[in-house]
Amino acid sequence: MNPVSSGTIVSIQVGHPRQYGTDGAVDPHQQPWVTAFFKQPVGGPVWVTRTNIEGDHQADQKHHGGIDKAVLAYSADHFDLWRQELGIGQLEAGAFGENLTISGLTEGDVSIGDTWRAGDVLFEVSQPRQPCWKLARRWRRSDLVKKVVNSGRTGWYLRVLEEGALTPGDPVELVERPCSDWTIARANEVFYARERHQEKQLLAQVAELSAAWKSALLG
Repeated sequence: MNPVSSGTIVSIQVGHPRQYGTDGAVDPHQQPWVTAFFKQPVGGPVWVTRTNIEGDHQADQKHHGGIDKAVLAYSADHFDLWRQELGIGQLEAGAFGENLTISGLTEGDVSIGDTWRAGDVLFEVSQPRQPCWKLARRWRRSDLVKKVVNSGRTGWYLRVLEEGALTPGDPVELVERPCSDWTIARANEVFYARERHQEKQLLAQVAELSAAWKSALLG
């Protein structure tokens, strides 16, 4: 079992769907787009419900939000490296569309099914985050989704097992770890591998894994 780490909520972000203009650098068709990806930091305490953080909304509710993807977390520990690799100095909390920016935890420290207590909220890790085209368009980098996947610095989604108040600066403490072998880092490696079919089957059997990931693994 990996050493148990604890983290800290550095920042909390929420967003509302808005229409943005054209971006020929990423989208050759220059179509306007609607997204809640551009999230803004909020102070605390904020209320966290079973399906989202109060004040946060999704433009595409087919692929985002819901019980299994109520809250998106991303590691603050990655930002310095991304700034160096991408040459984008303004990368900061919320840059990857995340609701919670957390220091002290990365994909290698967090496992599927982990329950973490932060403030009054009890979270459960449901799946790695699969970056979509909106991340690339936000930063006008057509290769960014591939870079995120290849780096393994994806972030992860959280269920909310117990609703409550959350404040920036709250510690994040591990309560239970039923699947220590299935870190977010390992789940990413298996999911995106062309082979490793047996491991895909094993990952799909993890009870705490989201239904969407189970379906994708078995599909």
